[in-house]
Amino acid sequence: MAEQKTATIKADHKLVVRNIGLLLSGDIGNPILQADTVVAIGGKITAVGSFKDLDTDKADSVIDANGTVLLPGLIDSHVHPVAGDWTPRQNQLGWIDSTMHGGVTTMISAGEVHTPGRPRDIVGVKAMAIYAQRCFDAFRPGGVKIHAGAPVIEPGMVEQDFKDLADAGVKLLGEVGLGGVKDGATARQMVAWARKYGIQSTIHTGGPSIPGSGLIGADVVLEADTDVVGHINGGHTALPDKEIRCICEGCKRGLELVHNGNERAALYTLRIAREMGDLQRVILGTDGPAGSGVQPLGVARMVSLLSSLGDVPAEIAFCFATGNTARMRSLDCGLIEVGRSADFVFMDKAQHSAGRNFLDSIQLGDLPGIGMVVIDGIVRSGRSRNTPPAEKIPAVVGH
Repeated sequence: MAEQKTATIKADHKLVVRNIGLLLSGDIGNPILQADTVVAIGGKITAVGSFKDLDTDKADSVIDANGTVLLPGLIDSHVHPVAGDWTPRQNQLGWIDSTMHGGVTTMISAGEVHTPGRPRDIVGVKAMAIYAQRCFDAFRPGGVKIHAGAPVIEPGMVEQDFKDLADAGVKLLGEVGLGGVKDGATARQMVAWARKYGIQSTIHTGGPSIPGSGLIGADVVLEADTDVVGHINGGHTALPDKEIRCICEGCKRGLELVHNGNERAALYTLRIAREMGDLQRVILGTDGPAGSGVQPLGVARMVSLLSSLGDVPAEIAFCFATGNTARMRSLDCGLIEVGRSADFVFMDKAQHSAGRNFLDSIQLGDLPGIGMVVIDGIVRSGRSRNTPPAEKIPAVVGH
C-alpha cells in the first residue's frame, strides 16, 4: 500500500532496537560493528553500542531484533520511475512498494525516460524534471525515498538551463546519452555546468537500451566525466573488456553495476576495482523498470552474485548497496552511524540455506530472508512477501 510522505515520525519519538545479532555498518572501511543496540530519535540515529551502555529508557517504540542481522536500508542507484507506483514500461502497479520488500529504502532516478511522449525540447525537458522532482518528493510508495527529477540533456541547453533546474530543486541528471547529446565534448560541457550548480550526473554505458539511445563507448564516457559511470556492465549490452578496463583505469568516478546488465562484465569490473584497491567506487542498481521487467530483489541479488562469484566477503558486498552509494550520492542514509537516517533492514539466513551463518549463506549465493524494514524510524513492513523466509525475525515489543 502506498504511503504518503506526511506519515512522518514525531521529532521526539524514541526508537530502541535491541538484541541485534550482527550489525553491518555499510562502511567499507569498517563493515562490522561490535554493537547490539541502536537508538534513534525523530528518525535519526543517536546512539550505537551495547544495550548496557546506552540510554534506552522511556522509548516510544522497541524492536527486539531477536538475534537477526541489522544493516542500513539498501539503495538502488539506478531506477526509472514515471508516475507514482506505476510503470508504463511493463504496465505494472506497485513496483516500488514491492522493491521495499526487497530491502530497498532509497532509490535514485537515472531519468524518467519511460514517460510516454517524453518531451525533447528544452522547455519540456526542464518542466518534466521539475514535475517529477516535486511529485516524488511529496509521494513515497511504501515509504521509499525516491530521488527523482533527472532530466536527460538535449542539444541547445545552456548554462542558464542548469541554474534554473538547480534553483527549482533538481539535483540529478538522467543518463547522458539517452537524449540527443551523444558526443563527449558537448556532454562534458553540460556535465560541468550541472556540477557547478550541484547537480550530479550519470552516463549511459554500453549498447542501446531503448529507442533513441545508442552505443556509448569508453571514449565518450571518459570525455564526458560524469560523476557516475552508469551500468558499466551494460544496460543491457556491455562494452568489450578492454573498454571497461579503460574506464576503470582512466577515471576515479563511480562504477555502477546493475542487475539488468551483463553479469560476466559486472564480475570483470569488480575484479579490476579490487586489483586497483578501488572497491569504494563500486555501487549497485537495478536499471529497472526495463524491458526485462521489475526486479524487487535485484539489489539483494547483485550482492549475492558479487559475493559468491566475485570473491568478496558478504559484509563488503553489502557496502556496495549502502555506504558506498550514500557517500557517492551525498545521502544521509546508508550507514549505521550517529546523525544518519534510521533506515534499517533486518535480515537473517534463509530457511534451509546451506550456509553456516548469515554471511556464509550470502557468500554461497543464497538470498537473505528479510524480516522487517524501517524507514525514518517507522516500521514499513514485517516479514518480506518476496524473499525466502528468514530463520529468525524481529518483533515490535513495545510502544
